[in-house]
Amino acid sequence: MKPLFTALATSLMLLGCATTYAASTVDLTVKGLIVPSACTPNLSGGGVIDHGKISAKDLRPDNPTHIGSHVITLAVLCDAPIQFALHSIDNRAGSSTVASDYGLGLINGTQKLGWYQLTLRNPVADGVAMQPIASGDGGNTWYSEKFWDAGLYMAVAALDDATQPASVKEMVTELLVVTSIARTDSLDLSNEVTLDGSATLEVKYL
Repeated sequence: MKPLFTALATSLMLLGCATTYAASTVDLTVKGLIVPSACTPNLSGGGVIDHGKISAKDLRPDNPTHIGSHVITLAVLCDAPIQFALHSIDNRAGSSTVASDYGLGLINGTQKLGWYQLTLRNPVADGVAMQPIASGDGGNTWYSEKFWDAGLYMAVAALDDATQPASVKEMVTELLVVTSIARTDSLDLSNEVTLDGSATLEVKYL
């Protein structure tokens, strides 16, 4: 019985070592795709929305105050037709009282000043009317959407198919920017406060 016990113990030990060895390794894969075309985005007016000076007395203490709507032009020019999306990064993330919108900065490091919303309107690609579409999973799936929430991928598609971004050489669309200040009963407005909204719009090749 002893030789049988010894053989069994040895087999179990070797199996355990093999299992331990397998669990001690992991593979790293580096992937990507170099595309021959490049796209350049551009915003009219230098991408600056200036609301000027706003009196604190004109802001509502018990409800948000809408302080303005502006329309600027967003254009993307590519070397050749290509599928691309525009990805938004809120550079003031965490400062908006509306989670899906873009922040205007903080007062005294903690008080959320307000937010602004982005909407794509009337997109045209290579002279053809299109519809705006969005992806919340990095471009894997798409749906019809005009509101550009922070972090979404936005693209344009044919009017009869919202599931597939179009290959585009030149795209032009209106970008509606709607700005609101939070209710002021919880804000310290005893000193001048700067609206400090900032977002980065980057091209993602699909």
